[in-house]
Amino acid sequence: MNQVVVKEKAPLDELMLAMDVVDTLRHKELMLAREVEADDREQRLLERLREIYTGQGIAVSDDVLKQGVAALQEERFHYNAPAPSFSRSLALLYVTRARWGKWVTTGVAVVVIGLAAFQFGIRGPELRAEATLPGELQSAYQTVVAETQDPAALSKAEQFLADGKAQLDHRDFSQAGATVGALHALDVRLRQQYELKIVQRSGERSGVYRVPDDNRRARNYYLIVEAVAPSGERLVVPIRSEENGQTSPVRAWGLRVDETTFNKVAADKRDDGIIEQDVVGEKRRGVLEPEYSVATTGAAITKW
Repeated sequence: MNQVVVKEKAPLDELMLAMDVVDTLRHKELMLAREVEADDREQRLLERLREIYTGQGIAVSDDVLKQGVAALQEERFHYNAPAPSFSRSLALLYVTRARWGKWVTTGVAVVVIGLAAFQFGIRGPELRAEATLPGELQSAYQTVVAETQDPAALSKAEQFLADGKAQLDHRDFSQAGATVGALHALDVRLRQQYELKIVQRSGERSGVYRVPDDNRRARNYYLIVEAVAPSGERLVVPIRSEENGQTSPVRAWGLRVDETTFNKVAADKRDDGIIEQDVVGEKRRGVLEPEYSVATTGAAITKW
């Protein structure tokens, strides 16, 4: 009957010593290779290792030293890194997720927030504008047409309509919205009705004159007027200044008149401090410009 001989497992401290021997061999391998001849390499390795450990005050048996040499030859304690592969890359990503995970999470959050901002702040309003602006443009134009027969007003409205359609075709919704606003402003202006009255309140001028830069011997005369509605309210009216070409909403402005008209109003005021003939024009509903009762070109200034 065959007997089975069971070899006892090496104690843990011997195993650890064997691993240390292998580690020492690896670090000292180049130096030892120079010292050991091929014929008696193993014996010389054992002697050299014994000297190394004796010098460190560590008692290592020959059996442990032999186990270490054998283990090095068999690469028993050698770690071979797995070859690169897709599975290995996924595993590395998973293991290092704590290092890169927060940056990926932050990046995803930034992208999501950016997309939401674009959708609600840019794309959403664009879609709404694209859907509603054509109808608003046409409606504003029709409102003006229904309000007036004034050729000048109709010409302005038609130009606004053409501009708005071109802006919509080019998807310039911001400018198209401004054009719709201009049509609404034109309608408001057409609905206004007022008298043009010369200002004669205490402490305020009723007229001024300017000396032109290109002719220092000439004078331009202006009566300071305001738009007064039938209710007595002073209206705000958009007035273009002939001095700088800018249009501004104002409550009073200088209406350019000839010298004779200017002097006649001045004499009227000097008589008793009151301008008897203070109405110089009337703006009817449905027309753009007032009808004047004095000699004037309609030119104006907004500052004096």
